[in-house]
Amino acid sequence: MKAGHGAAAQGLWLLRAALLAGVAFVPLTGLATGTEAEARQWLSRMKAAAAGGNYHGTLVFSAGGVMASSLVWHFRVGENTFERLEAQDGRQQRIYRHNDEVHTVWPQTKTAVVERRATLAAWSTTPQSVDPRAAESYDIRQEGPGRVAGREAAVLAMVPRDTLRFMQRFWADLATGLMLRADVLAADGSIVESSAFSSIELGVKPQPELVLQAMRLDDGFRVLRPQLKRTTLEEQGWQLVRPVPGFALAGCMLRGTETSAAEAPMLQAVFSDGLTHVSVFVERFNAERHSAKTQARMGATGTLSRQAGEHWFTVVGDVPIAALEQFAVALQRRR
Repeated sequence: MKAGHGAAAQGLWLLRAALLAGVAFVPLTGLATGTEAEARQWLSRMKAAAAGGNYHGTLVFSAGGVMASSLVWHFRVGENTFERLEAQDGRQQRIYRHNDEVHTVWPQTKTAVVERRATLAAWSTTPQSVDPRAAESYDIRQEGPGRVAGREAAVLAMVPRDTLRFMQRFWADLATGLMLRADVLAADGSIVESSAFSSIELGVKPQPELVLQAMRLDDGFRVLRPQLKRTTLEEQGWQLVRPVPGFALAGCMLRGTETSAAEAPMLQAVFSDGLTHVSVFVERFNAERHSAKTQARMGATGTLSRQAGEHWFTVVGDVPIAALEQFAVALQRRR
């Protein structure tokens, strides 16, 4: 799961994603490189472009041998942000966002999940940005020129200073700073996960109604409304006793559903290093639903689950297993 790892973003943060035929990486040996200061300026440009641009394109995702594509629209009108994503493969999942209101829709089953995401960082469903504070955990370098979807780009590398995060490489549009491609790399340099626009139009005319009209669900839809409430670790009786180096707590929320009022809500704590986000979910242990400690990985996204006394922890994030292990023991019940 991406972008804060919320239910509506499941499988579709799609922005990390896909190494395309025709968007091959060319080794940059011998090309001129920029200074770290110039690389940091690019990070700032990428952050601004992700929030303010108007564009439409096709984004392709590849991880673990799976490839998928989505159509993406992003509009900014005054202080309002409008986004629309339509999966082109598998189930016809669609995501619509107007500011903090997000609808995830499955037309075939006429089911929709409606959420408000005014709570935590990194809830955007379209191209990711990088917080300049990521420089505390990564060495940043500008590697040289590149080209994606027919557009000239600057190539940046984020090289981790420890084994708790992956190396990442970005292609930023030379004219606007918008991220056109993002690769996640293993320690040996192999690509774990990649995403890229195969085509994109920048500076398009904003069409907010393209999003708002789709968000007006008819009576035939089954609408699920997860109950989200902003909170703190302290209010829920937890404390951070083993901080994971480089990661800061971005926020906490309680997650429940309309149909499970009798069941205690799940606590979600989101941590960020300015580039990567990790979610720690805490719920009451249930022997019928929870088994022994498990771990899994799909592309860059790892998941680890374990029991701790009366509670069940699930950690999800685009980090190596070593980092997931540390997050799994980071929280402790306050005495």
